[in-house]
Amino acid sequence: MPDNVEIKWLREPQEHDYPAALSYLSLLFDEPAAAARVEKLRRASMSQFEAKDIFRASGLSLLGISDAHVEKDRKKIQSAEQLSPLLLIRDSVIGKVIIVDGYHRLCAVYSHDENALIPCKIV
Repeated sequence: MPDNVEIKWLREPQEHDYPAALSYLSLLFDEPAAAARVEKLRRASMSQFEAKDIFRASGLSLLGISDAHVEKDRKKIQSAEQLSPLLLIRDSVIGKVIIVDGYHRLCAVYSHDENALIPCKIV
């Protein structure tokens, strides 16, 4: 059940989110393919989806507040600090959304309010 704290978001992902996304994508794709996907994310417009729908589309498990990164993001929510939007990629081969940056933020937001709208870039 959501409390009365409003989740604050930056207008765009932070610059350091893109190298983090490239690092993660380099585990899934070869370097040129990973770099091309990150460039598409940079150029993508902002979208928004409910936290619960992003989880369902990704097929990932919810990390609990015992995770240090999730707890750090929960504290940011409680102190009204702005969070960076998520970076997502649709993978039609596996039929899922890949969270290339923002998994811990997603978990923190979901535990705060599963219906919260999360800004993101998705390609």
